[in-house]
Amino acid sequence: MRGRLTTALVVEAAADLADELGFAALTPSELARRLDIRVASLYSHVAGADDLRVRVAGLALAESADLLDAAVAGRSGRDALRALADTYRDYARTHPGRYDAARLRLTAEQAAASAGPRHAATTRGVLAAYGLDPVDETHAVRLVGGLVHGFVRLELDGGFDHSSPPAAESWERAVDALDTTLTAWGS
Repeated sequence: MRGRLTTALVVEAAADLADELGFAALTPSELARRLDIRVASLYSHVAGADDLRVRVAGLALAESADLLDAAVAGRSGRDALRALADTYRDYARTHPGRYDAARLRLTAEQAAASAGPRHAATTRGVLAAYGLDPVDETHAVRLVGGLVHGFVRLELDGGFDHSSPPAAESWERAVDALDTTLTAWGS
């Protein structure tokens, strides 16, 4: 890759490596090895390990925000809620390292500059069909995030591997229960 390397390519390669090895295993030295460059050459594109991780988080947030927006477009209520939840779950299963990166704690400035606010806006858009007041809507955004990301994290970590019924059935019921809760909350 020497001579053709750009910051965007470095970040994409880092995201691919995070998906393969896990976000926690992403290091500049491992990435440089994969790119067949010296670590010092990598630092002409990123400022260090923290900068690399923040950039991968930014990529993951942008990718998943695009997927979420496409998934919920033209849908409302239960259908939109299911599309939102399924998109997060599918992204996590397809891109586990990127999914973990998107959960990275960012500074307020980093978060504001990222696609993170788009995630909240999309969730709020989905929740509009439930008729919640602004305070309840904030609680509901947190409830949706807690259920979706908590379930996905447990599933990725193998928490449901040795029990029946299959996790997919529990997922369906959890999202249905969330819809029922939000419907009752709004009335």
